[in-house]
Amino acid sequence: MNKFELHVTVTASDSTVISALTDQCDLSTAQLKKAIAKGALWLTRNGKTQRTRRLKNTLKTQDILHFYYDEQILNQTTEPAQLIADLKDYSVWFKPYGMLSQGSKWSDHCTISRYAQTNLTPERPVFIVHRLDRAATGLILVAHSKKAARALSTMFEHHQLEKYYHIIVHGNHGDHPQPEVITQDIDGKTACSAFTLVEYNEEHNLSLIKVKIESGRKHQIRKHAASINLPIVGDRLHGRKDIIYPENLNLQLSAVSLKFTCPLYGQAQSFQLPAELSPQLENVINTH
Repeated sequence: MNKFELHVTVTASDSTVISALTDQCDLSTAQLKKAIAKGALWLTRNGKTQRTRRLKNTLKTQDILHFYYDEQILNQTTEPAQLIADLKDYSVWFKPYGMLSQGSKWSDHCTISRYAQTNLTPERPVFIVHRLDRAATGLILVAHSKKAARALSTMFEHHQLEKYYHIIVHGNHGDHPQPEVITQDIDGKTACSAFTLVEYNEEHNLSLIKVKIESGRKHQIRKHAASINLPIVGDRLHGRKDIIYPENLNLQLSAVSLKFTCPLYGQAQSFQLPAELSPQLENVINTH
């Protein structure tokens, strides 16, 4: 029983989460507790459904437990995120490869939202303001109050910030216009990316490129890079199909810079990803 879901309506006022679930499945108490700690349990009460990890609270009759168990997802791990700056109302983090921005109904243990919530001192609520693909790395900003979340989300929606990415691609971008503006639609929606060459390695035919996007479509940078025949190194979805990349070579796409005027207090903010966390041609060349 590697993947299943349960929806249990509570009928006894003395029921606990564990007792209600053990009556419906063969998982041990330890397995249930581990899955719940990783975000597999949701509770519907008075018409409102929320993720819950509380095991000691007595349930009420007509509560509904939603338990989503996927052994493969629950066994996933990621490298830890790194705190870049804590501004109290919001914080800036380095999101590593494989970490999600938000969880699913199955879990939230491999997400920046959960990591930030459990690793900030003092602990605070976390609200996602923008997203990075699971395979991408780099700077991500999270809010710690509803007020900050609204203000920062509005800032992103109206593109009131400068956000730059670095990518490493196969091919010489020096043969292209500088900067090169790509306006190919993504999934039927307008999209605009500006590519500027930073460095080229002739021996290995690799280019390090700075990217600024005017829109935020899914996989926009990856698709735009492939559209000009400069696929991103490590892109196993949109990139070169003739290369089998080593497992330790991740997608070479990272959000490296954020600049904006704080919508809460008006001061200029600028965050730069440390060089050791950014895509480097030398690192790719030395990866085997």
